[in-house]
Amino acid sequence: MTDWITAAAALKPETRLFINGEFRSARDGATFDSFSPRDGRLLCTVSAAGEADVDAAVRAAAHAFESGVWSRADRRERARVLARLSDLMLENLDELALLESIDSGHPIGDARRVDVPQAARTVRWYAEAIDKIYDEIAPTPQTALALITREPLGVVGAVVPWNYPLIITAWKIAPALAAGNSVVLKPAELTSLSALKLAQLAAEAGIPAGVFNVVPGLGPVAGQALGRHPLVNKITFTGSPAVGRGFLTYSGESNGKQVALELGGKSAQVVLADTEDLAACAEAVAWGIFYNAGQTCHGGSRLIVDERVHDELVDRVVTVGRSLVLGDPLDEATQIGTIASAKQLERVLEYTDIARAEGAVVHGGNRVRPEGLASGYYVEPTVFDGVDNAGRIGQEEIFGPALAVTSVRGAAEAVRVANESEYGLAASLWTGSITTAHAAARMLRAGTVWVNTFDASDIITPFGGFKNSGSGRDRSLHAFDAYTALKTTWINVGAPQLSND
Repeated sequence: MTDWITAAAALKPETRLFINGEFRSARDGATFDSFSPRDGRLLCTVSAAGEADVDAAVRAAAHAFESGVWSRADRRERARVLARLSDLMLENLDELALLESIDSGHPIGDARRVDVPQAARTVRWYAEAIDKIYDEIAPTPQTALALITREPLGVVGAVVPWNYPLIITAWKIAPALAAGNSVVLKPAELTSLSALKLAQLAAEAGIPAGVFNVVPGLGPVAGQALGRHPLVNKITFTGSPAVGRGFLTYSGESNGKQVALELGGKSAQVVLADTEDLAACAEAVAWGIFYNAGQTCHGGSRLIVDERVHDELVDRVVTVGRSLVLGDPLDEATQIGTIASAKQLERVLEYTDIARAEGAVVHGGNRVRPEGLASGYYVEPTVFDGVDNAGRIGQEEIFGPALAVTSVRGAAEAVRVANESEYGLAASLWTGSITTAHAAARMLRAGTVWVNTFDASDIITPFGGFKNSGSGRDRSLHAFDAYTALKTTWINVGAPQLSND
């Protein structure tokens, strides 16, 4: 840990905007402070993009797209450059992981083993997929040839959240760039540093100037400017429902640009009475909500459990939660790091009072300070037992290490209660019956349903939700659908005939 603390103190992260291939300060000199949730200290002051800066970035992206330097480049060249970017991310693994850890509060071990490698793999996966997407020929009459081709959209605005900055950035920019688009990335103001390092690596990898731009800034300023810009062809956003709906408004008030949204969740972990291994189930349930201090959009924040196994399972989950190592993110032994900000910490702690007011039994729920740290944003794993699913604890996304437990009787009631949510991002089902698993999985209204596991995922499968969880999909080959448009080229070839001339 001493080595990581020393490395963190020596860091001099890039804090300027990246526009048209160069780092620059905001035109009006605006900045915002970036604090580390590890100890609350000021990390650095970051340039805050204003409307003029966003306009410059979008125009640079549009010019690069129209020039064809990337959009019409040979697919093998785009693949080579993106593969090089992936390699550079791994070569700079420790710096990227450290930036991610001190900026977001992720444990350094997770940042090194999960965040950076998964982001790099995402970039490489889409690089390798570029020349494996085929166009089509329509079944026309013999007098015509109709080609159906995928064309890049143009300028993509990507707005990403603070909970998994590097991974979610990779989910969005990798397929967008692979398809030939130009990208303007707006990172969350809480976590801008890894995005700016990524911009440096992208330029080093050979992505042409203007093709990839990064504009840190405040949401109501930089985010809104990006959402309203008439030269932006698509917005891809992950974040809160309120902000996501704002991007739909910006689209309608500007050029009707496409908007893809992933807006969070209140994911149910459904455990039926015939579950065969409650110990394994308890481990998965606990990790499903306590990983990353509960700041996961698809985190399993509701436990819908059959009353016949309720007591044993809840006891096991509480025990697992208490066994997890909560501590300094720069300690490689730490399993649970910090809440991302002081504001989010206050929000999470308020829900403990709400839970008690709604009659729940509270296990945990307290703010803690790891040894050696005078400050920081830490909350112990929390279980709210006896939750009314219709109450605030059952319905609202807390975005902290807090599990709401509701008892039911039987599979039918369990699925009904699980579906009684405005969200539909993910769900899991635990049962010993394959017949029940198949039927219930079809009935659960969620974009991802796990059976006898939780959070098993890979870049090969799509990610997104139903209902208020949004309408977009990240990951898998289906992401190319999000960043391309279908073009029909109808060619009149005349009557089919052969000549001896």
